[in-house]
Amino acid sequence: MQPCVYMLASKRNGTLYIGVTSDLIARVWQHKQDLADGFTKQYQVHLLVWYELHATMISAIAREKALKQWNRIWKLRLIEQINPEWQDLYHQLT
Repeated sequence: MQPCVYMLASKRNGTLYIGVTSDLIARVWQHKQDLADGFTKQYQVHLLVWYELHATMISAIAREKALKQWNRIWKLRLIEQINPEWQDLYHQLT
């Protein structure tokens, strides 16, 4: 198990979702399968466009909370630094 923060998108420059998990592959799969009612299911936010690994869950949660306070432009720049084409990074993990 590896704590991480991740961002999902509905499409390029679309709706964004920020989450934290200790099992990125399983969690993104759950989002993609719409297994939980909520934001990602309602808005079809299924593309893993950014993630960041952390040493502890405490640091991952702190980063998640900080990112949720960022304005949208900063989030888009963060995504495009590592994923300028907005590819679904989930396929690289599996």
